[in-house]
Amino acid sequence: MRLYAGVLPPPSVTDELGRAVDALRGLPGYESLRWTGRPGWHLTLAFYGEVPEESVPELTQRLARGAHRSEPFTLALTGSGTFGGRSLWAGVSGDTRALRLLADRAEAAGRRAGLSLREHRRFRPHLSLARNRDGAAAGVDLAPYLDGLADFAGAAWTVRELTLARSNLPTGGVPGARPRYETVAALPLGAAG
Repeated sequence: MRLYAGVLPPPSVTDELGRAVDALRGLPGYESLRWTGRPGWHLTLAFYGEVPEESVPELTQRLARGAHRSEPFTLALTGSGTFGGRSLWAGVSGDTRALRLLADRAEAAGRRAGLSLREHRRFRPHLSLARNRDGAAAGVDLAPYLDGLADFAGAAWTVRELTLARSNLPTGGVPGARPRYETVAALPLGAAG
């Protein structure tokens, strides 16, 4: 199964961001971008890739330990950015130091569970919104989208759990199909965990 560890913003937060994204619909190239599915909006802390089913219990146990050592903290979605003009994302503010520590613990849990983490990238807090379809920076100019989200400042929320989630990739070549995400384990932060 294809797994990742992440933080799921509450529906009130994703609804607020959704309204800001909806306001971008009139911008040039909107329909040409590949937008992420709102039910699956999340902050990825560690991407594990394909994980053998027999490794999931140990990974879950190690993630639970890391979550237990991390106290709840506050975040908000603010502003936007791009990765090389290829993808558009919403930024994160608040206790990003605690978020980074939780990401480090999620990565360490994967390594200690024997996962290779070949697709590891330096952690940069963000919530992915859209990608150029061809994956190249030469696609839709994302500058107007950055301008449109520059002043976005979402409501703060308290992160209380780390989620181990499964990413189910679309099958059958259906145009516009997006991955579906399902929670494998919700691991409480702090002493409650």
